[in-house]
Amino acid sequence: MARTALTLGMAGLALAHAGPAASRLRAVRRRLPGLAGEGRRDHVALTFDDGPDPGSTPLFLDELRRLDCRATFFVVGETLMRHPDVGRRIVADGHEIAVHGWRHRYALLARPGRVTAEIRRAADLVAAVTGADPIWYRPPYGVLSAEALAAARRRRLRPVLWTAWGRDWTHSASPASVLTTLSPDLRGGATILLHDCDHTSAPGAWRSALGALPELVARCRAAGLRVGPLRDHGLR
Repeated sequence: MARTALTLGMAGLALAHAGPAASRLRAVRRRLPGLAGEGRRDHVALTFDDGPDPGSTPLFLDELRRLDCRATFFVVGETLMRHPDVGRRIVADGHEIAVHGWRHRYALLARPGRVTAEIRRAADLVAAVTGADPIWYRPPYGVLSAEALAAARRRRLRPVLWTAWGRDWTHSASPASVLTTLSPDLRGGATILLHDCDHTSAPGAWRSALGALPELVARCRAAGLRVGPLRDHGLR
């Protein structure tokens, strides 16, 4: 009986640790609008993951400047450490930098304490590069753990996922496929997930997101929707 109790106890701890990961599922996110990024009905939040990358991120910044549009960039700490100049340009161009962890790996697979240390390290680096504490945290692959949630809370970071994505990370992605994938969920209050580099995507896949940007922004504006960063999204 003692062994059974121990087994059940360990299973319970594992479930508690992994439980938040269910929020990656679309059906679960719909029941958690704040975590999903449901915001103001006249606004669409534009977010990019996995950068910065000196070969691709500046091209996104150039296009966003041309479109007179701002966004939120969820950066990977170890990449920002290698390319702080790109991070500084993101902020100088009026965009927002948020935390995507220190390395792009699943929080559920990390040994205890590692996610806490890496979130703190990434947030501290963002603050050092930008001169301001970050507000948002999005876990790699959108997979949360109990430790990640607790660590984010201690660092005063708000977890936010997405309501729409463009599947812009595959070999077959194109600007047209990104727009087609986004269309069913492209509405007021949406938080859009795209990628500004191929750090964890198919080589060159970022071009599909970059190519889709002009039409994406045009569709939103034609519908009377403002496009901008999470800080202007009115999340509660």
